Amino acid sequence: MTVLALYPADPAPELAQLLDLSGFVWKGLAEPNDVEDLEPDEGWGGAILQMGNTGDEGWAMLRALRKRDVPVSPLLLLIRGSELQELDMRDELFDDFCLDPFHPRELEARVRHMLASSNEGHTGERIEHGPLVLDLETYEALLDGRPLDLTFMEYELLRFLATSPGRVFTREILLNRVWGYEYYGGARTVDVHVRRLRAKFGEEYAGLIHTVRSVGYRFGQARRR
Repeated sequence: MTVLALYPADPAPELAQLLDLSGFVWKGLAEPNDVEDLEPDEGWGGAILQMGNTGDEGWAMLRALRKRDVPVSPLLLLIRGSELQELDMRDELFDDFCLDPFHPRELEARVRHMLASSNEGHTGERIEHGPLVLDLETYEALLDGRPLDLTFMEYELLRFLATSPGRVFTREILLNRVWGYEYYGGARTVDVHVRRLRAKFGEEYAGLIHTVRSVGYRFGQARRR
């Protein structure tokens, strides 16, 4: 049985209700020592941290989950749009983040995606563009034959861009089309995800996603006029 570590120990009612109704099993953590003291015999299956007003205590809990002999992973942060700058230079401490207040369907999809195991041997519908291959059913991504470890929203952003190579999308359009609703994090949310995608591509392929100055982003080469 997969048990999620959840911080704080008394999460917002809407978060607890969503996890319960979706069938996720979780244990609340009140302090860093709980990471060890309350750990299930089979280990933590992942973690969700709702940062809220926790301040330094939230980051201390995050480090307790990650800076151990067996780091807890995958780990999802729920963070307010006004605090996105806090994520800079902390990429190694979390696997994905979601803006808080969250959209229930998006959060459930992210949690399910980060916990899902890969489906070996499946050959479903694909998007192929040069060295990049996206499997639209298993959410697998390969770059030059190398598997990419993408979060749910990183994959969705890449899929959307790769579906229309050469087309330029503004940040506002990407927020609306990829996140699927009025997303209060603003353009910075798109920039953070693009930066992380490029880092995972590596220097050789980072240029697959181009920045169009003062406009937005495009995937692949520009369309001919």
